[in-house]
Amino acid sequence: MKLTGFFVAAALALCGGGLHAETCRDDRVQLRGDWGSAGFSVEVVDTVEDRARGLMFREEMPRGAGMLFVYDTPGPVSFWMKNTLIPLDMVFVDDAGTVQRVHSNAIPGDLTPIDGGDDILVVLEINGGLAQRYGIGPGSQLRHPVFSDNGPVWPC
Repeated sequence: MKLTGFFVAAALALCGGGLHAETCRDDRVQLRGDWGSAGFSVEVVDTVEDRARGLMFREEMPRGAGMLFVYDTPGPVSFWMKNTLIPLDMVFVDDAGTVQRVHSNAIPGDLTPIDGGDDILVVLEINGGLAQRYGIGPGSQLRHPVFSDNGPVWPC
């Protein structure tokens, strides 16, 4: 009888529904690509005021954390690092959840605009250098409930 449970668990793991499969949550993003996968706990900012403040004045951010900027509709986005104290990677994602562009190691305090491109629905900010370390780049896929109505490339 005990072996039956083992085989069921093994079959679920092989089918992608394993015991360690993550479910979609508002406070978490998952990324995947030919490089592998990674996940981050995120603070979602989806109002004009919260997006304007972003990660300003924060002195640190845990390695497995980030901020997810969510817009009402896809469009052109641009960021800067005014009053931002830590280097950041910015991951620009379209409305299907596909990474379009990554800006690595944005310089704290720099006022130079960082163009994210057109038709961007969300931007994930993580600690500087992590995108390169994990291999996150254009074509990677991001999973989050915000994409549920947009025909996501990686559905919840």
